Amino acid sequence: MRFNEAIDQLLTASVFSFSQATRQALEAEKKHRDDFLAMLAHELRNPLAPIGTAAMLLKMPNVNEAIINNASNIIARQVEHMATLVDDLLDVSRVTRGVINLKPESLDMRRIIADAVEQVTPQIQARHHQLTLTMAPGTAIVRGDIKRLVQILTNLLSNAAKYTPEHGHINLNMGLHDDQVILSVQDDGIGLSPEFIPHVFELFTQAERSSDRSSGGLGLGLALVKSLVELHGGQVSCSSAGIGKGSLFTVCLPRQAAGEDEVERRRTSRIRLHAGRKLKVMVVDDNIDAAQTLSMLLQAAGHEVITEYGSKRALDVARTTLPDACVLDIGLPEMDGNELARRLRAYPETARTLLIALTGYGQVQDHEAAKAAGFDHHMTKPVEIDKLLSSLAAFRPTS
Repeated sequence: MRFNEAIDQLLTASVFSFSQATRQALEAEKKHRDDFLAMLAHELRNPLAPIGTAAMLLKMPNVNEAIINNASNIIARQVEHMATLVDDLLDVSRVTRGVINLKPESLDMRRIIADAVEQVTPQIQARHHQLTLTMAPGTAIVRGDIKRLVQILTNLLSNAAKYTPEHGHINLNMGLHDDQVILSVQDDGIGLSPEFIPHVFELFTQAERSSDRSSGGLGLGLALVKSLVELHGGQVSCSSAGIGKGSLFTVCLPRQAAGEDEVERRRTSRIRLHAGRKLKVMVVDDNIDAAQTLSMLLQAAGHEVITEYGSKRALDVARTTLPDACVLDIGLPEMDGNELARRLRAYPETARTLLIALTGYGQVQDHEAAKAAGFDHHMTKPVEIDKLLSSLAAFRPTS
């Protein structure tokens, strides 16, 4: 009996210990989630405040052109910031669900570095940082998705700028070692404690910073870096001498044994907005503000615009006005944009009309559904106006 009692006591103690550890893990996870939701609410409210103020300012009487321009710039900047937050959240969702799609090609790492530096230069200049680039001689060819590789390096540089005080230093180094390209981003910023380093690449994790949270962000960047590096067959690591002593992030990517002639040569993407042919464009969106502002932009670009707020009326108007192009919201209440596109394609009067989906739904299945419905292009909100105008400029209506 004593033996059985000992076994029972041992099992009871083990179950209690396991239950206690499980509770502690669940409580930690709950706190992690609650902290993130609070952070998300804060980061979304931050841009909403200046957007609301600028919108109220534009409604005031006797507003001069300088104030209008300033308010418009504020709104544009804050909307871009909110779009970045949403893009980060969607990227995390795609990575964690394993549905992110890479478009691999042979690329020169020097081009990746140039593109990333170009993207973060405004942030670095705003904080008066000194950025130093060091690149080893030799061929630095990697195979990967150019957009995602640039995103990796941009996130690391942006992270360094965020946590380095003004007039600090950031060093970007590219080294070559046998079959690896080694990138390192070092700063003399706030540094990391030894306890924090093992968690630095976890989702929703951020180092402590000042209470004004002026740098913003959701703590997603480094988690995305780790996932994207691993998808490219590489590794990423972090080190720091301690609080106040800066940080070092190192990325190792497989080096491709390829000649320079095998590398996809890319020119800097610059969209030229030719005036082109004046088109008759129909905009359909049940959000009146969204429809009217987009219509004004298209009119300013020289197009004739018809604005509708309902899908059924839009279908009737399209058959009589015969627009060259239609920009359709997907989430329309009477008939969704995909069904509207199918019906427009079914009528001979609008069968050859350029159809552009403009929507807040940006998943892979949303693109596929739009293509199946007959759309020529699928664009997510907020629209990249250069991309939209370029699509219109490239369209040649058939008589």
